[in-house]
Amino acid sequence: MQPLPRSFYNRDTIVVARELLGKHLVRVTSEGNRMGRIVEVEAYLGPHDLAAHSSKGLTERTRIMFGPPGYSYVYLIYGIHHCLNVVTEPAGHGAAVLLRALEPLAGLSGRTSGPGLLCRALGIDRQWNGHDLLSDDFFITDPGAAAVRIVARPRIGVDYARHWARRKLRFYERGNPFVSRP
Repeated sequence: MQPLPRSFYNRDTIVVARELLGKHLVRVTSEGNRMGRIVEVEAYLGPHDLAAHSSKGLTERTRIMFGPPGYSYVYLIYGIHHCLNVVTEPAGHGAAVLLRALEPLAGLSGRTSGPGLLCRALGIDRQWNGHDLLSDDFFITDPGAAAVRIVARPRIGVDYARHWARRKLRFYERGNPFVSRP
């Protein structure tokens, strides 16, 4: 299993989001691999996207989003749930893709439908913020799977973002039972 190259992430965020579907997220631990197939994501397009954390500008929290592509952006929401994003586009852009749901493949216990549950199952917390996804211990790989039938819907929980809340920037695999909200 080889990590996706940095060039995969250094592209348009919507393209990356759609192409992440069907890829495998892998975390190597001393107990063995924890692995799931990505079945749901949301694209956050940069500072002009009012739902993106980067819309508040460069802060200590968003610094990773403005960095080079192919790094993890992990944050805590509601004080209890960690959320995992992958940084996309060139450094300075402030875009990322939120991983919302996995189909469990190996070493995962508990539910993986929803960003907080996904992180809990993988053991992902803030210590993984800024982690290079080209590493050998936490990465995304391409299993060479068949094409995925993609559904596009508005993102979840971003009603505050005015017209951006209606944009169809949530993508998921049609008919997959592990999608958080079909």
